Amino acid sequence: MRFAHPSEGHVADLLDFYGVRWEYEPVEFVLAWNDDGSPRRAFRPDFYLPDHGWFIEVTTLNQKLITRKHAKLRHLRALYPEVEVRLLAQRDYRALLTKYGFTETASPAA
Repeated sequence: MRFAHPSEGHVADLLDFYGVRWEYEPVEFVLAWNDDGSPRRAFRPDFYLPDHGWFIEVTTLNQKLITRKHAKLRHLRALYPEVEVRLLAQRDYRALLTKYGFTETASPAA
């Protein structure tokens, strides 16, 4: 499977290792519409965990630069309060890398 960023591959490998079922970017949530009703702005979380009923969004952006991502998540929660999305931020991602002993360029399956 092709991922938008290597960090998504790492997360997928960890989910696979622990036997957690996942789907990659299966749903797009519209956040704003054009006057004709077509989507203007949307958000597509990286992973859906069907056995848990929630989504994971992985971001490796610097903490100072994720303001826009947080705004999208707040907007999504306001429009779709029943949807659970958990953000795996850069510091969380790096903690996973350290815990499992691999680098940002090497996945656990490599």
